[in-house]
Amino acid sequence: MNLSQLLTAESLISLLSLTIMEIVLGIDNIVFVAILSQRLPLKQQPKIRRLGLSLALIMRLALLFALSWIMGLTKPLFTVMSQEISGRDLVMLIGGIFLIFKASQEIYEKLEGDEETHEQTKKPGQFGWILAQILALDIVFSLDSVITAVGMAPHVTIMVIAMIVAVIVMLMFAEGISGFIEKHPSLKVLALSFLLTIGLLLTAEAFDQHVSKGYVYFAMAFSLMVEMFNIRMRVRKQKAVTLRRKFSEDDEAPALSE
Repeated sequence: MNLSQLLTAESLISLLSLTIMEIVLGIDNIVFVAILSQRLPLKQQPKIRRLGLSLALIMRLALLFALSWIMGLTKPLFTVMSQEISGRDLVMLIGGIFLIFKASQEIYEKLEGDEETHEQTKKPGQFGWILAQILALDIVFSLDSVITAVGMAPHVTIMVIAMIVAVIVMLMFAEGISGFIEKHPSLKVLALSFLLTIGLLLTAEAFDQHVSKGYVYFAMAFSLMVEMFNIRMRVRKQKAVTLRRKFSEDDEAPALSE
């Protein structure tokens, strides 16, 4: 594909649409990397985020240039109770189960675990294990991303550019999202619930029960908006309490001096 073909209105619209779609599909990837990176010491967290998302890009491009293999994954391998199971279904099922397990484990530790014990788990030796988990989910998310790209764009060049731009955007916002989730514990539970829902969707999709992710994204966006209102309300309430304490202390000071 030459430059003149890329600069046509049709190609540019296709590129813009696919880039936006790839960024949206990358949200779950960013959240997963952000959650897992918080298990590492603070100085290692930016490194694991950059490495995890860079590997996601490499995985996407590798799968993109193996289109014939991806198309082969859609062919039925065997049948279980009249349900045909393909290679793609197996990948989605394993990824979905893993995401459900991981999100459930993190939610349990967040709600029931000891904070001191959680802090003790932040060891440098976990870097390789966390990277392996990120890579495993990168495969699942990348497969979904590439299949979407193939359906939306007519040329491989457009797909490659869209994926590179999407991952660059993900890298730009990953640290901010991770820090924001870490700062507000309630948002971490919300993010984990989002990952749990995505895991359920992947599992359902493995059995040809397709549910549009748009519903999940809308529900999570609405939940996030409500939570942002709650956070703002808590901050204002905390400021009001601080001011009352300050005025109370100022009133008591002259009385004590007398």
